[in-house]
Amino acid sequence: MRLKKWVKLLVGVLLLPVCIGAGLALLRVVRATGAAHTFWVAFLAGAACWLTIFLLLPRPMLAYVFGHELTHALWAWACGGQVKKFQASSKGGHVILTKSNFLIALAPYFFPVYAVLVTLLYLGGGLIWNWQAYRAIFHLFLGAAYAFHLTLTWHILRTEQTDITEQGLIFSAVVIWIGNLLVLLIGIPLFTAQVRLLDALAWWLEGTARVIHWLARIF
Repeated sequence: MRLKKWVKLLVGVLLLPVCIGAGLALLRVVRATGAAHTFWVAFLAGAACWLTIFLLLPRPMLAYVFGHELTHALWAWACGGQVKKFQASSKGGHVILTKSNFLIALAPYFFPVYAVLVTLLYLGGGLIWNWQAYRAIFHLFLGAAYAFHLTLTWHILRTEQTDITEQGLIFSAVVIWIGNLLVLLIGIPLFTAQVRLLDALAWWLEGTARVIHWLARIF
């Protein structure tokens, strides 16, 4: 059963402390992993390379649209649905699914599918060949892939998206924010090995509790 928009609006507002808590936790994670130079230097270099391409060259909209629709399809499969039709071009695309929910609708905006594919390729290849010596190159491509996700998601969100309007602006913004930060709160500890994943999630909970406590004191 689909939630009505006013219910999603209420849920979105109630989740605002969770959003702020996630942001506070991410700041702590970044500070705690600052010594992981081999990761951050390569990751940020990859992001800078992609940003240069994004600003100076034509944007690869076909690649973005394909990844966008693929993400819809992957999340539909994960939620038990099926894909009836898949279409992608530089001018737009769409998929026809047997199931839909807010996660399937909003997944392309918070799930960096190409960064995940880069990670799976590296891990899969590492099972066959010894790729440890090429970890910096992997981090470089990972940074470029994640920057690809952020910049083109920002670019596409500047135009009206039915995925967003159907779910409601506030609710969609909250889900997209939490989804993107959750990816970082999971990914950074795993790739840097400087912070435990459970600690990162505990900081999120702690930050959310601090925001709720602060709001309770005001009201």
